[in-house]
Parts: sequence; structure tokens; C-alpha cells
Amino acid sequence: MSAQKAKPPEEFFLPYQKKWILDNSRIKLMEKSRQIGLSWCCAYAMVRRHCTQVNGAKLLDSWVSSRDELQAKLFMDDCRKFAAAICSASMLKYNFSPASANSDGAGTLTFADGGRIVSLSSNPDAQAGKRGCRLLDEFALHPDPRKLYAIALPGITWGGNLEIVSTHRGADNFFNELVEEARHGGNPKGISLHRVTLQDALEQGLLRKIKAALPPDNPLLDLDEAAYFDQVRNSCPDEDSFMQEYMCQPLDSSSRFIPAEMLEKCLYKDGENWRTNLDDNIRSADKQYYMGVDVGRTSDLSVFWILERLGDTLYTRRIEEFKNTPFSEQEAVLYSYLENPNLRRVCIDQTGLGRQFAERAAQRFGGVRVEAISFTPASKESLAYPLRSAFEDCRIRIPNIPAVRADIGAVKRSSSFSGSMRFEAERTSYGHADRFWALALANFAAKESLRDTKVELVKNMVW
Repeated sequence: MSAQKAKPPEEFFLPYQKKWILDNSRIKLMEKSRQIGLSWCCAYAMVRRHCTQVNGAKLLDSWVSSRDELQAKLFMDDCRKFAAAICSASMLKYNFSPASANSDGAGTLTFADGGRIVSLSSNPDAQAGKRGCRLLDEFALHPDPRKLYAIALPGITWGGNLEIVSTHRGADNFFNELVEEARHGGNPKGISLHRVTLQDALEQGLLRKIKAALPPDNPLLDLDEAAYFDQVRNSCPDEDSFMQEYMCQPLDSSSRFIPAEMLEKCLYKDGENWRTNLDDNIRSADKQYYMGVDVGRTSDLSVFWILERLGDTLYTRRIEEFKNTPFSEQEAVLYSYLENPNLRRVCIDQTGLGRQFAERAAQRFGGVRVEAISFTPASKESLAYPLRSAFEDCRIRIPNIPAVRADIGAVKRSSSFSGSMRFEAERTSYGHADRFWALALANFAAKESLRDTKVELVKNMVW
């Protein structure tokens, strides 16, 4: 077998981590809370399997699919550290480059006996033709988890196991289908099902582990498990987000105007620099920025959202949020953006408090660049549906920020008695779907068809 060093002591892992590590089932699945050390212990389990392989046994490579390149690199870093701790003569090789279906992506860890841990592209096609053990990390966050599962599963036909680890991303996600089938549908696939909520993890010692990694002045050191649980809960954008991200309760997206799976496909990757500098040189045909402004003052946020058009896709470049901020300060920020000649059009919510805000901007910068829109059921419908179309066609990119995702997911569609559409969202301490409407306004500002619909939509236009 591969040469070994001392293994970590038993108390190194928490009970739910040890249970996962020691489960050798052919297919095992973990629905989990965020940030409880599961990817980390998966890295250990994979290295442990390679370092304890008996001489003469058939060598099985291990293939890892992470949701993006940053997560892949972090996972491989953990593998390298564990290999250095418990094995000898192992070698880590990084060929880190933009992953594709034809590349191994983030790197390869090769052991003395020839076994490998290989990080794959998140593209499901990268799984084809590769035999051995599989780990599909943050499975529900992959663009097409059903296809990923379908291509990965045949890879364990000649041995090895398939590990699926994820938090939930909506009740309609294929990950939740697997969970429900294993729990309530007779489990025809023979899945070994694990479940660890934040509460489960805290009861099994998670907070002790977290505190051991914190600097001495961190305020979390003063919290017990109950207070830490409440702190995490209160930090989430809303209760639904907390239940999904930390308590393994998937969101029911049936009434959501923009479903979670549609939104996920349009997120920037973790670590991707979306907030780029805005070119404010002389007006350039190559630079096209568009802004939406949802106006608030006390209970609601004011949100400025700037999109850049590149080809047929709109990329988020700025999100400015204001709460309990004087209008004079908000105006100063708005005017600094309007002084950029490449900011082609701004659509401002002029409902209620926004009327004077929009009028003053239009007077100063002209009614052609500044469009004032009154929120009515009809105008909201004209704003919301083009935004949904942009998400459906993946022609928009937004940052992976919990409050942004929560605002977009909070908007629900219903019909009134008269048959007209209503768009509603719960008012919380984080606002009233203000980010959604700022984005919808920015998207509308970017549409070439705006002038054709202006008379119908913007009845209170300031010229």
C-alpha cells in the first residue's frame, strides 16, 4: 500500500463528518447546511482511500466536479494538505487554466502507486469516458445537475462510488428529486442518504471547531450554540433563504416569477470580478451602460443598478444601495454616474418619493437620457417580463450575492379578480424587492424597443 504517516486523531472530525467518511456505499448523497466542513472532509476521505489502497488492488482514479474553478482549486488544495499529512511520495501537479470539456481543469494529485485525484471541468461532458470514483460537489448549483448525474453514473460501472454533496437550490431541482426519491419514493437507486442541518452540526460540535479557527478578538467567541444559530438566522436575507441554505428545506419556486434554477444559470462565478471600472472617457460606440433606479428613503432601499451591454448580453457592473440616506447624497452619486457620457439611459422609479428625484435628474441631464416611470400594475408587467426573458435566454449576468438572489426570488406573480397580473414581494428589513425592480428598470433602459413603448408605459415622462 502507499506509505503512510500518522492519521488525524478521531476527535479531528465531528460525528457527521466521520459517518460520511466511513460510508462506503456505491451511491451516497448529502443534503447539507452551508459552511459545515463537508467539502473539506470529502477531500480527506478521497485522499484516505488512495493512501490505504492495498497492494495488488485495482487502482481507481477519483474524479471531482466542482461548481466553478475557484471551488475546484480550494478542494485540490485541501487534498494536497491531507496527502502531505497522511501519505508520502505524493505529488500535486497544477495545470490551472480555464476549464473546458476537453481539459482536466484545476489539477491532478498523483500518488506513489499511480492513483490520481483529478479535478474536472464543471461541464457534464467532461465526465464521459472516465472510470473510477466520483464526487459531485455542490451538485444542485451546477447548471444542469440531471445531465451531470446521467453522465457521471456510468463511470462507476467497473468499481468505485458516486458521492453527491450539496445544499438545496429549489424544490424543482434534480438534487431535491433524488432526495425525495430516496426518502419517500422507495429508494430504487439504493442511495445512502445523509442530512446535516446547521442545528445538527452545532449539536455535534461545529461551533467549537469554528472558534478554534478564529482570531482572539472575534465577537463570535462570546456566543454559545443558540446565540450563534440566531446570529446566522438573523444575518440571512429572509427566512426562506435561511431554511434553504442552512436547514435543508428547499424553496418552493412554483410561485416565484424567476425560478431559482433560471437565476442560477445567470450568476457570475465565485471570485469573478464583476464590478469593473466604468469607462468615462469621451463617448465611445463600444461602451454602453444603462442604469435602473428604484427609489426609497427609510423602510425601503434606494438601489442603483448599472448594466453594460457586451454583444447581446447585459453584465452587472454596479449595485449601489442606500438606506436612511438623504436624497442630496443619493443625488450626488446619481449625478456622478450621469456625467459619464457612456451611460446611455437611466430609468428612474418616480412613484411617490421618486417624483422629485426623477424630475431634478431629467432637468439637469435631459429627458432623453433620464426616463421617469410610474409603477402601476401595467408598467410593472412591462418591466418584469422582459427581465424574465433575459434570464430565460441567459442574456444577463448578476453577482452571486445572497441579498440579490433573495430579492429576485421574492417576487411572486398572481392574478387579480379582473385578470390583470400582480407582482408582489414580502417587505422585510432588507427592503421590498428593491434590487429586483432596479434591475428590471436597468434592463428596460437597455432595450432598443423602449421608444416604441414609451407612450404606453411612461405616461408621466418628464421632458
